[in-house]
Amino acid sequence: MAAKKQPEQALAKQWRDILALHARTQCELDRALHGHGLCASDFEVLDLLAEGAAADGGCAYRVQEISDRVHLSQSALSRLIGRLEKDGLVERAMCPEDRRGVRVALTAKGRALHGEVRPVQRAVLARMLSDAG
Repeated sequence: MAAKKQPEQALAKQWRDILALHARTQCELDRALHGHGLCASDFEVLDLLAEGAAADGGCAYRVQEISDRVHLSQSALSRLIGRLEKDGLVERAMCPEDRRGVRVALTAKGRALHGEVRPVQRAVLARMLSDAG
């Protein structure tokens, strides 16, 4: 019976190690981004919007599409988008193809801040994830 529990215990330990790495990385990201007025979740939304931006900056995601890609509840994401909008980093607009939907896009200020902060975030990820391996 003890031999059967070893793989199960190893699996549970591996899972806990992943959770601990995530928590440490999240804290480091929050610390590094704080001076720029962002937290890790704020940056994730800006980064997602920047990745999808067309050359003219015209790309926008529906809130549901953002929710599918970031790990936040719908209400937490709505509050986060509200804060980013209040800070002038994103703008919301009704979906032309579905008037019930809302699209979110980076503003020029949001693109500029993302460009400034992206190297900071990537450096934290590189350091934290290389230490993990």
